[in-house]
Amino acid sequence: MNTYLLLKSLHILGVVLFLGNIIITGWWKVMADRTKNKHIIAFAQRQVTLTDYVFTLGGVLLVLVTGIGNTMLHELDYFMIKWLAWGYWLFVASGIIWVAILLPVQIKQARIAKQFSEEEPIPKQYWKLGKLWIVFGVLATLLPLANLYWMVFKPI
Repeated sequence: MNTYLLLKSLHILGVVLFLGNIIITGWWKVMADRTKNKHIIAFAQRQVTLTDYVFTLGGVLLVLVTGIGNTMLHELDYFMIKWLAWGYWLFVASGIIWVAILLPVQIKQARIAKQFSEEEPIPKQYWKLGKLWIVFGVLATLLPLANLYWMVFKPI
């Protein structure tokens, strides 16, 4: 099989895993929080963190390895070719938001959710972190969605 097509196929699979998970995870977390049901929220919070490690990180690794691999295989300078550079930096920016803000917020929310008690209301800190997660989650999702433009149209 053609190495380019194999790497491209794996790259697209990585994009599907990555984008699919960040979009669906955001949806399910917001829907779980809207129930205000402590058991549903705690379960969803654990799953958000778990699916990020499995699917988001798995997709990220596939995208990076296959994208950079294909550029190296074909001796393309992904810093000088406009569509590759935009794709790379948008992806990096999204990753920085995920690592620096979203993941720590998710972990804090998961720790808070573990301590939910039947008698006490959900702590305000959980909701405050949730708002932060939504704002930066939307941003971290829009950046790689913009990459679809660069991937498909490859403007010069």
